[in-house]
Amino acid sequence: QVQLVESGGGLVQAGGSLRLSCAASGRTFSSNPMGWFRQAPGKEREFVAVVRWSNFITSYADSVKGRFTISRDNAKNTVYLQMNSLKPEDTAVYYCAASAVDAGTGYLARTSAYSYWGQGTQVTVSS
Repeated sequence: QVQLVESGGGLVQAGGSLRLSCAASGRTFSSNPMGWFRQAPGKEREFVAVVRWSNFITSYADSVKGRFTISRDNAKNTVYLQMNSLKPEDTAVYYCAASAVDAGTGYLARTSAYSYWGQGTQVTVSS
């Protein structure tokens, strides 16, 4: 059974940092793109970042570019999201996801590109 389990969320003041982790089990995702999405109350789930098979191939939403960094440790079957300079508008439930196929970053920004999802972790940024 494939599972993605996020951790590292919490409450932080604006300007602070958090590091989210997503541990995968049940299969290896070393060659699969891994992404982070977020969903704020009353809003649709939106793309945050994706890392393809290499840490050198990443893509970010414009709203987080320069503040967030996605990375992966294939030996640990884990993907991370380092979030710096957090803003109140970053408040959301953050989900990690794994895609069954490798494709361009435009495709990988869609929720439909992902076959596996975690349960989400809450990030709250206070002003």
